[in-house]
Amino acid sequence: MEPFTIISLIFITVCWALFLTLKTPKNLPPGPPRLPIIGNIHQLKGGVPHRVLRTLARKYGPIMYLQLGQIRTVVISSPRLAQEILKTNDVVFADRPTTIASQILFYKAQDIAWAPYGSYWRQMRKICTLELLSAKRVRSYSFIRDEEIRNMRTRLESSTGKAVVLRDVVVQMVNDVICRATVGDVCKDRSTLIDVLFDIMRAVIAFNMASYYPSLGFVNVVSGKKAKWLKRQKQLDVILEDILEEHRRNRSNGGNDQEDLVDVLLRIKENCDLDQPITNDNVKGIILDMLIGGTSTSSMTLEWAMAELMKNPKIMKKVQAEVRRIASGNTIAETDIQNMHYLKMVIKETFRLHGPPLLVPRVSREDCVVDGYNIPVKTRIIINSWACGTDPDSWENADSFIPERFENSSITYLGSDYELLPFGGGRRICPGIAFGVGIIENALANLLFHFDWELSNGLKPEELDMTEATVLSNLPKHPLEVVPITVSC
Repeated sequence: MEPFTIISLIFITVCWALFLTLKTPKNLPPGPPRLPIIGNIHQLKGGVPHRVLRTLARKYGPIMYLQLGQIRTVVISSPRLAQEILKTNDVVFADRPTTIASQILFYKAQDIAWAPYGSYWRQMRKICTLELLSAKRVRSYSFIRDEEIRNMRTRLESSTGKAVVLRDVVVQMVNDVICRATVGDVCKDRSTLIDVLFDIMRAVIAFNMASYYPSLGFVNVVSGKKAKWLKRQKQLDVILEDILEEHRRNRSNGGNDQEDLVDVLLRIKENCDLDQPITNDNVKGIILDMLIGGTSTSSMTLEWAMAELMKNPKIMKKVQAEVRRIASGNTIAETDIQNMHYLKMVIKETFRLHGPPLLVPRVSREDCVVDGYNIPVKTRIIINSWACGTDPDSWENADSFIPERFENSSITYLGSDYELLPFGGGRRICPGIAFGVGIIENALANLLFHFDWELSNGLKPEELDMTEATVLSNLPKHPLEVVPITVSC
């Protein structure tokens, strides 16, 4: 394409964007002043998004309007208004935004997380709830979780007294659990798969001009981003297609006694008794959801929990004392976990401060009124769950890590308490809560039971950097480096 043609297209598009920006509906929520063309995009720079948005919300209000290029956006930053979106008006805000990245990487949004709200999504959600992640099936995979946690312990014991990057250890453990439960065995291309998965996460959450200016979609072609996404999707598709083919062969040869999630999906697909038949791309999209959702959230939570415990030695000693008092022998049973109340408080507090900070965006399906303000159809809704979790009207000493705050509290992370939303809420709440929490509880209990921990290079607890990364989810900017010391229990 000639440079002059590109410049002309950009000029026309910018003029159209300016027209849309000036054509603002009435009685929108309050928000910061907007610039022509870019709106409020410039105000999202200079920090991690959830912190920048909380700062703006404390000035302009818990329901705040931002014009991000051509995209009308409303940011929700309080538990009361999160309930308005996720419960009172749940159906109105049940859609997902359509982006080029999600269309390419998630099989034209044929997964569950990005699929538009409708009959297909309801059918797949039902399959996920009743078949893939039911309480019975999650329990059936507990042996996989226990085996991989033992493997993690073995790796750490071989490094006792030496510095290890905890992120590498827990990502490998969590990914192996998810892979075995999803596809039946540790993925042969695990290292490639992890790289692809994290690249996909970056593509979905990273700043992309075309996502704010849909009419500038050609920029992704000119910049090479679309080609990169297509290459990554092809890599991923080859891995997933190999997985499906192996499962089809196993099923034709009699199958295995233990069904993994791919077996379940193929069985449902072959039965042909669905209102909407599912395709191989549907199956691959759901597998992708499981791999990304399970690996990223569980490993992130474990790293942050350990970082907070290293930062707060008194809390570390207290939770270790509980774990070692309740567990017997050299293993931790499921019944032991249920009696580790302080451990569960530590995990809740980690979810509150370090869970997914921004929920996956929603889109209004029709005009609506929230808190007295007009929300036009096709407005993008961002719920700042971190702002809800640090809301000063809901939490005392909201920015401090204090697990004891849950001692006499009935607040849960199951989507009905809007002060704590690590898994979202409403119709589109994450269906894998039991699976993910089971990994986190058991892994953390084992890390605390079998090892004492020191910071590397003589670092003192108060010197530990808790800065968040700005490029990928809500990970620590600097991976936690610790020294495991094996103890005899």
